Amino acid sequence: MAYLQLIGGLVLLFLGGEALLRGSVALSKRFGLSTLLVSMVVVGFGTSAPEFLVSILAALQGAPSLALGNVVGSNIANILLILGLSAAIAPVACDDRQIMRDAVAVFVASLLLGLLTFLGQISFIFGLMLLLSLIGYLTFVYKSERRAQLRASKKVAHDVEEDIPAAGLGFTGALLVGLAGLVALAGGAHLLVQGATEIALAFGVSEAVIGLTIVAVGTSLPELATALVSAYRGHAGVVLGNVLGSNLFNMLGVLGATAMAATVPLDGKIAHFDVWVGIGVAAILLPAIRSGKRLSRREGILFLTLYAGYIYSTLITNGG
Repeated sequence: MAYLQLIGGLVLLFLGGEALLRGSVALSKRFGLSTLLVSMVVVGFGTSAPEFLVSILAALQGAPSLALGNVVGSNIANILLILGLSAAIAPVACDDRQIMRDAVAVFVASLLLGLLTFLGQISFIFGLMLLLSLIGYLTFVYKSERRAQLRASKKVAHDVEEDIPAAGLGFTGALLVGLAGLVALAGGAHLLVQGATEIALAFGVSEAVIGLTIVAVGTSLPELATALVSAYRGHAGVVLGNVLGSNLFNMLGVLGATAMAATVPLDGKIAHFDVWVGIGVAAILLPAIRSGKRLSRREGILFLTLYAGYIYSTLITNGG
């Protein structure tokens, strides 16, 4: 039964993420939202919705290690697995100054999470601070774009709309598709948490390891789907903006909201090892972006190799 829950949860997360993205892009176009907000906020939030729902449910159900492991594991998977796979398929363009700005923001947010580990927990007040930091950064991004109106942001938005087609969706249709996506995500998150927890108990594997591996990859399926479609259609540059936006939402939005629902303890292997792996992964992305202004196939294969090594070490140490 647990395996059926796990598989059903993964399927619903995938379908729900796709539906939410389609509906969100259609609504953003109808209301004339900023092109940068379409690519970063709408897509970033849409692909982070599974992490958000899984983490909130895990915290409320008394499994905070699963919530923290989900966020940290998803961020590592987004960069090493999803960017690595995308670059292996087609080099990922990253010659836009906005990309470096967002990459630096992800690194700073990762450092902030690392500093919070010294406090031993993320309380309500610190969760609120994380959420306010996200709102502040998005406001800064919006104002910067309004001043600059860079062509690159328009191209990214165009690619996003092409990769996640929303043609023929009016206001009502887009709203219904988006709501259906949220319902599917909620159901998928519930099934995934239940199935993963039961499997962990059956095999004597800690919830932390399940959160860092199966659940983390499962909630990254929307990013993976977008990455594969984008790379296949020759718009691999969309992937980087999506991943960076998603990672920011995960650390500042998802963890912030989760901590406001229930205190998130920062202890054990995740806090003392995996969080710092996440910082290191965010750090190596910066020179990779600057080298040749793109992520090459060679760098993509390196990222995939590093991710395989990380998963192997996580399973061997059986953390928690």
